[in-house]
Amino acid sequence: MNKEDIVAKFRELQLFITNELERVDGKARFEEDEWFREEGGGGFTRTLKNGNLIEKGGVAFSAVDGPVSDIMRKQLQLDGQTFSATGVSIVLHPNNPHVPIIHMNVRYFELDGGKTFWFGGGIDLTPHYIVEENAKEFHEDLKSICDKYNSEFYSKFKPWADKYFFIPHRNESRGIGGIFFDHQDAQNSGISKEQLFDFCFELGKSFPFIYEKQAGFGRLKEFSEQEILWRNIRRGRYVEFNLVNDKGTKFGLLSGGRTESILMSLPNNAQWEYCFPIEEDSKEAKTLKLLQTETKWIN
Repeated sequence: MNKEDIVAKFRELQLFITNELERVDGKARFEEDEWFREEGGGGFTRTLKNGNLIEKGGVAFSAVDGPVSDIMRKQLQLDGQTFSATGVSIVLHPNNPHVPIIHMNVRYFELDGGKTFWFGGGIDLTPHYIVEENAKEFHEDLKSICDKYNSEFYSKFKPWADKYFFIPHRNESRGIGGIFFDHQDAQNSGISKEQLFDFCFELGKSFPFIYEKQAGFGRLKEFSEQEILWRNIRRGRYVEFNLVNDKGTKFGLLSGGRTESILMSLPNNAQWEYCFPIEEDSKEAKTLKLLQTETKWIN
């Protein structure tokens, strides 16, 4: 499987996901923006807003290439002269505080025409209010996909997500995690390049159905102004992680990626309240406690 095959399939994946998300939302439609990168490559960014379910969402596809710059070599420890990268990245911010934020990305990267290659990606869920049974179901769905390819994937990729999606300056997780993987090639994954791609592709194809299930748990629930305030405060934490800690954001900016597409993950509205008071034994307190504890959602 060569780079061109992977690029074509990832573009196909983007279109599949956006079609399914339009069905799930039931109102809004994606708009597409094609862009080009001066150093090489480009992509299609598809965005949706003001839907029945999704307040703001983006599904981005990119395929970029070019020389490894000095800053990329230094900051990203890339040992090569040229690079090619392609992938699909998704973030959905819902209207209802009882529906979680969700993120997913799958990507392929190679150096020097494929002499070195790897896959990366993951999916994680950020509930504004954590419901433990829903979190358990989310992790069970991910484990079932992982187990098709390697029985050790979930036990390896779940702790990786816990470590990655952590906000050190808050001492709390961004959400309930999921799975995260990077620099996976045939040697360290135990499966072939083609199987690694199939794993990424299945994860992507499963995304809209996993989200539809999670959204279904809360999209019809009524909500108060207080719950909207809490939603916006949790969105603030999401922004903090993406701008301060996320390596994908840093790679995009350092590699000369398109800023608008890179920052599409940010919500329309977020909020920061100084020393926001949280009542003891409240839903907010329970959620915050779970975010400050590493949780084993399934056995």
